[in-house]
Amino acid sequence: MAKDMEGPEGFQTRDYEDPPPTPFIDAEELTKWSLYRAVIAEFVATLLFLYVTVLTVIGYKIQSDTKAGGDDCGGVGILGIAWAFGGMIFILVYCTAGISGGHINPAVTFGLFLARKVSLIRAVLYMVAQCLGAICGVGFVKAFQSSYYVRYGGGANSLADGYSTGTGLAAEIIGTFVLVYTVFSATDPKRNARDSHVPVLAPLPIGFAVFMVHLATIPITGTGINPARSFGAAVIYNKSKPWDDHWIFWVGPFIGAAIAAFYHQFVLRASGSKSLGSFRSAANV
Repeated sequence: MAKDMEGPEGFQTRDYEDPPPTPFIDAEELTKWSLYRAVIAEFVATLLFLYVTVLTVIGYKIQSDTKAGGDDCGGVGILGIAWAFGGMIFILVYCTAGISGGHINPAVTFGLFLARKVSLIRAVLYMVAQCLGAICGVGFVKAFQSSYYVRYGGGANSLADGYSTGTGLAAEIIGTFVLVYTVFSATDPKRNARDSHVPVLAPLPIGFAVFMVHLATIPITGTGINPARSFGAAVIYNKSKPWDDHWIFWVGPFIGAAIAAFYHQFVLRASGSKSLGSFRSAANV
């Protein structure tokens, strides 16, 4: 467990260290294979994520379509869809965390960029890779099940009937806040120092956050909280309704991610200047 240790002149020091802020623009990264390997990992992970989850959504609609011989209670249901999204995030974050950090979501990348965990160059390349991976993943679904894909909406996100734009936007903001806040908490170096098992289990709470948010917001927006997921489905399905509502699935997640980054960095962890001020106050007592 983390504990205070006796430092010079009797002051208490920490047995963990926060990593220094990442440079805003790190051009040297472009010369390193590790960056491109991470970008490839984000592309493949997002492709697999969209392929499995969109297939799950379409499969559920096929099995529960009474007009096509299905059963109202057939298929995995909303609970199963939520498990598919949360389970795939758990699996893919576990697989890619050591390579790219396991973002698999432009909103997560944006939040970590605001917190100076990744550089602007890495953030932009990640987001491009995630969006391209999402397009390819949904493209595979359409290629393998073209007739069902079109008939059952292609897994595209849009605002459900009966809900206002404000409600949909709020659902995306709050849902993404829950996800990105969980990412920050699960990867906090202070927590990792106190509980050595936390880095191994970090993908689990992140996957559960995705699962819980889906349970709450599938009836409202189909649950975006991931602009790449919404973008890839909208591009391949390419109908007016998903495109009309598409801005919600970028604006909402980015606002939610920004709030989560601010809350974790400047409220829960406080800023470096605040910590320094407390140290100076103690020194003058």
